[in-house]
Amino acid sequence: MEKLVIEGGIPLYGDIRISGAKNAALPLMAATLLCPGKHTLRNVPDLRDTCTMIRLLEYLGVKTGREGDVLYLDSTCLEHDDAPYEMVKTMRASVLVLGPLLARCGKARVSLPGGCAIGERPVNFHTAGLQKIGARCNIEDGYIQAEAEGGLKGGTVYFDLPTVTGTENLLMAATLAAGKTILKNAAREPEIGNLVDMLNSMGAKISGRGSDTLTIEGVCALKPADNSIIPDRIEAGTYLIAIAASGGAGRVTNCCPAHLSSLVEKLRQAGLDIEEGESFISIDSRQGSALTSVDIQTRPYPGYPTDLQAQFMALMTLAEGNCTIHETIFENRFMHVAELRRMGAKIKTDGRLGLVNGLGRSGLRGAPVMATDLRASSSLVIAALAAEGRTDISRIYHLERGYENLVEKLSALGAKVWKEQE
Repeated sequence: MEKLVIEGGIPLYGDIRISGAKNAALPLMAATLLCPGKHTLRNVPDLRDTCTMIRLLEYLGVKTGREGDVLYLDSTCLEHDDAPYEMVKTMRASVLVLGPLLARCGKARVSLPGGCAIGERPVNFHTAGLQKIGARCNIEDGYIQAEAEGGLKGGTVYFDLPTVTGTENLLMAATLAAGKTILKNAAREPEIGNLVDMLNSMGAKISGRGSDTLTIEGVCALKPADNSIIPDRIEAGTYLIAIAASGGAGRVTNCCPAHLSSLVEKLRQAGLDIEEGESFISIDSRQGSALTSVDIQTRPYPGYPTDLQAQFMALMTLAEGNCTIHETIFENRFMHVAELRRMGAKIKTDGRLGLVNGLGRSGLRGAPVMATDLRASSSLVIAALAAEGRTDISRIYHLERGYENLVEKLSALGAKVWKEQE
């Protein structure tokens, strides 16, 4: 097993190109199950999670091929309508094949998925929603089993809480349901907008893009897709925070600034110079003044993203003063705190509240730490880049689930980072 080694205390400088969004690629890949034919997806990141989804689709009968960041998927002939545990245990987003399989095949059997252990992410939103549009669903022996013998039929689905994968699953299923389906209190993340655009290009009739109410007029059939994945806003935000933490200056390119407005506002409040262009955000932390402590509270989009909470906490350990980090989305998303403390951070937690006592720019020291989930891993990378001395980060397979070419991208900014065997 490999570990990541970082010699910290070196400011990062330069431009860094952002890859396609993992959280957009996975539902778009699943959507190719909706209709037979040859699909093309562009700007697909080469990650552990996208490779897992490819293996799952291949098991289902999809023929795949890849050239650079272009992924070809031929879903003409499906061989299975089930997703076994062995193939989905490492990735939560594997549940996204449920809706498309049910819509196309009339039935589906999908293992309860795995992924990062950051808290409860129940599938009841998915099953309850599918039942509203004519499916019979139950959970037996660790599998979601769904059937719609007479086909899916339009209905109204209200989500008690906005759910990203729940919204995506219902969107895909409803495209082939008879009649009109309305999704209320739907999630509004940009990745859902990317999926809506793809489905509409395939012949679906979906309105309300970007709002919390989506209306789907069912159609009889769809046609193959040729679409691009949007830039990864979480990767972009992570590198912006990393540059800020290192005391350097740089620019993330091939990104969408509008998707990161909540983070940009918090970085400005912290005293950082930010400039936005059509497809770039630049950041400069060389002005010499101390970082200002800033409170954050995670919220569904367009609020501050939970997937950037751990990274911002790492930055706040370098600020002057105290701040509060309030995690409202997942109840177990402070697993990085213990590891940051090993590096000298002063953080207390009380339930979903994190209380950070900033140490200033020179407060962290390198130490051996362990990654516990995807975003916690990136917070340790950020802390290691800012810390004096060497940090060894074990269990980096978490990082490889969501950050394409991390070592190469950080090295291009001047970081001293490499992999070693444990």
